[in-house]
Amino acid sequence: MSPYPAQVNREAIIRRAREILEAQGVERLTLQYLAAQLGIQAPSLYRYFKNKNELLRAVNEETGRHLIAAIQAAATRGGPETRILNMARAYREFARQQPVTYSLAFASAQPDVRPAPDALEGLILPIQKAMADVVGEANSLPALRGMLALLHGFVSLELSERFQRGSDFDATYDAVVAAYLRGWQEAKQTLS
Repeated sequence: MSPYPAQVNREAIIRRAREILEAQGVERLTLQYLAAQLGIQAPSLYRYFKNKNELLRAVNEETGRHLIAAIQAAATRGGPETRILNMARAYREFARQQPVTYSLAFASAQPDVRPAPDALEGLILPIQKAMADVVGEANSLPALRGMLALLHGFVSLELSERFQRGSDFDATYDAVVAAYLRGWQEAKQTLS
């Protein structure tokens, strides 16, 4: 077995690690298992990553890039409120389609596996721009922080099956996002 098959590179390792995580969970992803799935010896992975945490950080940053792409694609149509709702829906759909890697990237208590803050700037900026269009530039940062807390909180509760009552989560999610925006619009009028 060749230690560095042509198909093995940093991107292929990250992609396979993400597949393992989604299909089998965090506990199953060991460097030994990942290497076997790639057809290489485990020590070969150290050519690309110094340890498992560095691999997980790379996986989390790749997850962030995928979420950014989904958010940016959703931010292209309609006025500010429509763009925000589209981005919120894209955020939730992404998390629902990739619950393990989403949770690992955005709910990890381990600082050394979290994506670097600058790696997530592309996630923040389209949402903040649309929020600024709704609430004004001066209020865009607190409105952004609240929106991110709302999106992540709702999605996290949904993924962990904490919602026990009701069943139309799509309508509930849209209503919560819309109510949040209305609250900021009313606050903007009061502050003006």
